[in-house]
Amino acid sequence: MCGGRGTRLGAVGDGSEKPLVEVGDIPMVDRVLDALAGSRVEGVHAVVSPHTPATARHLIGRDDLTVIEAPGNGYVSDLGYALERIDRPVLTVASDLPLLTAEVVDRALDAATGDTGDAVAADGAGVGTADGAAASLAVYVPVDRKREVGASVDERTTTVDGREVVPTGLNVVGDEDGEPVDESALVVAGEGLAVNANRPRDLRVAEALLHRQREGTEISPDHGDHP
Repeated sequence: MCGGRGTRLGAVGDGSEKPLVEVGDIPMVDRVLDALAGSRVEGVHAVVSPHTPATARHLIGRDDLTVIEAPGNGYVSDLGYALERIDRPVLTVASDLPLLTAEVVDRALDAATGDTGDAVAADGAGVGTADGAAASLAVYVPVDRKREVGASVDERTTTVDGREVVPTGLNVVGDEDGEPVDESALVVAGEGLAVNANRPRDLRVAEALLHRQREGTEISPDHGDHP
């Protein structure tokens, strides 16, 4: 999803559209696409809007994705517009996750199909579809992890398995042919999902974490459920 206005970033990026704002000299949308390319995702659709014409020009013509031009009526509306044109199951991801990794994308896919037992329902039970098809899944990050790295907490918080969490912008929309199940939740505490670049401070945090990674201090693993 790369069609939002990005108003909370203000003048950061010299007027660039949010997906094109650079982290470590690479546009955020390209960082997300690199993570998807390294994962088991089979195809990529980039959803742009009239609010992101430069992003559309940046992406149109690439042979590794299809561009969907949504009306620009907001994230939820544009997502619905795109889902009407894509076969399910679909992994959806916001373009403001510059530290996203292929490993965490694959973990979300595994959790949605019940292959790992990582996903939980509201009562803490393991979830999955009866026939192994993908269930709808929301991926969350603990609030304390975002605060630990210095990232902003703008999203509405909720509680999953006793932990205060916020949505990351990474989700799986389930297979329509699977047995109906409630949406499951996956909590990932790694720093790779702790930074949604919504505000200037988030860009600074992402740059600092990338610098630390380049210096040889690895970003905390995305496969841990605890800080």
